[in-house]
Order: sequence, then structure tokens, then C-alpha cells
Amino acid sequence: MIARRLARTALLALAATAVVFAATEALPGDAGTLRDAGRASPEQVARAREQLGLDEPLVMRYLRWLGGLLQGDLGRSLSSGRPVSDLLGQRLPATISLVAAALAVTVLLTTAGLVVTHLCRGRGGTLAAGLAAVPQAVYAAALGALLSGMLGWLPAVSLLPLGGHPWQEPRMLLLPALALALPSAAFAGTLLRGVLTDTLRRPHVVDAYRRGLPPALVLRRHVLPFLAVPAIQVLALTAGWLAAGTALVETVYGFPGLGGLLVSAVAVRDVPVVQGAALMPVVAVLVGMLLADLAAAAVHRTARPAAARCTAALGGTH
Repeated sequence: MIARRLARTALLALAATAVVFAATEALPGDAGTLRDAGRASPEQVARAREQLGLDEPLVMRYLRWLGGLLQGDLGRSLSSGRPVSDLLGQRLPATISLVAAALAVTVLLTTAGLVVTHLCRGRGGTLAAGLAAVPQAVYAAALGALLSGMLGWLPAVSLLPLGGHPWQEPRMLLLPALALALPSAAFAGTLLRGVLTDTLRRPHVVDAYRRGLPPALVLRRHVLPFLAVPAIQVLALTAGWLAAGTALVETVYGFPGLGGLLVSAVAVRDVPVVQGAALMPVVAVLVGMLLADLAAAAVHRTARPAAARCTAALGGTH
């Protein structure tokens, strides 16, 4: 089972590299024409394309790029000449810190929303669905206008030096983390609300309420075992989605992470940097999917017997 999941993840990763390579190859211009910013003669451009291997068939270029990728060689930036791996490594800690902070806020908000849903016996789904439908750009603009413009509590931009550690200036993380976490929490809450509502309708949960057990005890003993597996799956997938969705927030707030690097590289057609920066969130999503499957399988093996014993102790299904 584990081997099959690993093989599926490897195949998805291979497919993702092909998609990223094809998408970047579709950008107008190439390394041969962009390196000299249009100042080279046609002969010089042809010579540069030959040196870079751009005159080879697309499949051969992809295989060469994939081989370098497997060896940890992502190429060099066309604009700075620096290794792409160095550029990514310089910004990766900031993005990891941002995703970690946003994930922590997402977990807190989702948990609070599910507790309210539990106390309201499943009501409140329309509000969560509506919040999940709001674009991330709206959250970023509204939070900036409110917390920075009107209230002045937080800086409008994250003036963090390139390569600096975000936890040295936690205030710089708050606006980007909130802009990422609010739609993620609304979406996660929408996904888990249906599971929670179905669980609240299970016979043993209904019976527990009829016997007058406190809601907190019912939640801990009879509801959480059924929520464990989907909650872990949603948590792992949300982490991947957060990593993949940092570009807009980092650009809006000037946060020096991978998302901002990707946007700036696309603007100048720095293809090697675009390829490397685009692969990072794809890998994060695939790893999140793999961890979700593995964790769900592990929890399912332990939670299922416990839930069955709980149902049997209350007299089984009605």
C-alpha cells in the first residue's frame, strides 16, 4: 500500500515536471534572445542558442533539464547568473515561516469554527461557504486597509531584508499569514463541516445527547474519532495549498519569499528561475497529498476499532 502511494506520487511529480517545463517553454522569447536583451545580431543569437542547447528538440531539452534536476542542478539565472538553487535557498526560509504561521492560524480558526458548528448542531455552513468563495486578493486588500491603513496596527509592507529570518520580526508575518489563513480556514471548515454534520447525526451521537451528556464530552468521546481521518487529510492538503498560494500575498505585501521571486522571474522571462520556483509549490502539494494518505491510513487503523467499540457499547445502530 505504501509502495503504491509512493509510486503514484513519483509519477505525479514526473508529470508535474513535464507540465512546468512545457509551460515555461511556451513563454515568449528564450534564453538565447533574452540574455542580450535584443542587442545581439541574429548570428550571435543563433550561436547563443546553440551553446545553450536550445536548437535541440524539445524532448531532448526536457530530458537534459530533468537529469540536472535529479542531480540537484536547477541551472543559472539569466538575469543575475547565480545558481537557481542559491536564489531559492535564500528565500525558502521566509516562505516556510510564512506557511507555518498561516497554517497555525488556519488550524485555530478552523477548530473554532467547527466548535461553533458543533454547538449549533451543524448550522453556519452558508457563512463558511461564502467566506471560502471570496478571492484571496480581496482578503489581502481588506486586511491591509483595515489593520494597516485604518488602525495602524501593522506595517503595510513586510520590510524584511532579503535572507533575513521572519521570526526576528513577527509583526512582518501577521498580515501575509492572515491573508493566507482566512480563505484557507473557510475552505477547510467547509470541507469538514459536512463530515461533522454527518457525525452529529449518527445514532450513537444522537443517543449521547438524549442521555444528557455534556456537549464537550460528546465532542471528545463520540465525535472526534470520526473527524480524525478527514481532519488530518485536510490539514496536510491545506499545508500544500498554502505553499502553492503564497505568490499573490508575497507580492502584495512585499514579502521576500519564493512567490515574489516567481512573479519577478516571470516578469523578466528568467526561465530557469521560473522553472525552479514553480516546482517548489508543486512538490509541497504532492508531499501534502502523500502525507495525508499515509496519516489517514494510520489513523484509520486505530480510530475505526475505537469507533466500533463506542457504537457497540451504546447498543449499535438503531
